[in-house]
Amino acid sequence: IPYTARLEALAERTRAVCFGSLAQRNVVSRNTINRFLDAMPQDDNRLIVFDVNLRQGFYNKEILCNSMKRCNILKINDEELVTVSRMFGYPGIDLQDKCWILLGKYNLKMLILTCGINGSYVFTPGNVSFQPTPKVEVADTVGAGDSFTAAFIANILKGKSVIEAHKKAVDTSAYVCTQQGAMPVLPSYITE
Repeated sequence: IPYTARLEALAERTRAVCFGSLAQRNVVSRNTINRFLDAMPQDDNRLIVFDVNLRQGFYNKEILCNSMKRCNILKINDEELVTVSRMFGYPGIDLQDKCWILLGKYNLKMLILTCGINGSYVFTPGNVSFQPTPKVEVADTVGAGDSFTAAFIANILKGKSVIEAHKKAVDTSAYVCTQQGAMPVLPSYITE
């Protein structure tokens, strides 16, 4: 991903961005992501989501650590959390305590933990929201995680509470799982 003047102009008016670890396997893309984050408005209202994507060894501790320092919202699944906690030296602690440690260590606004069929959590300083995973007939799970993140952030930007945004994210992700393909048209009860 090359950094361009057009991309910089977009960054200068961006309120929310999501980036992952997988795109950072390429140094050019990694530099572009960092330059984009640097060009964003420097205020407390911006949402910078780091979505951990541990795939095929395309990550290292330095990339993960830098990304967690750059974000204010961390999205991670339960399997990735186990790997990250081993890498960062606290493997024997339960999942929720690991989340509290990361939330505090990186001064995050929120930490989103998805646990597949076992539900999801949103940790904020002093609070935690839990939503069970709805039982649906799964057609395709591709896009479920990204739709969760998109719905959550879109609802936070609309002024919804963390609990309301979390519920919308879960409903959106569950619906996406019932459809073929990663980007189905969402019904109005989800988009309202």
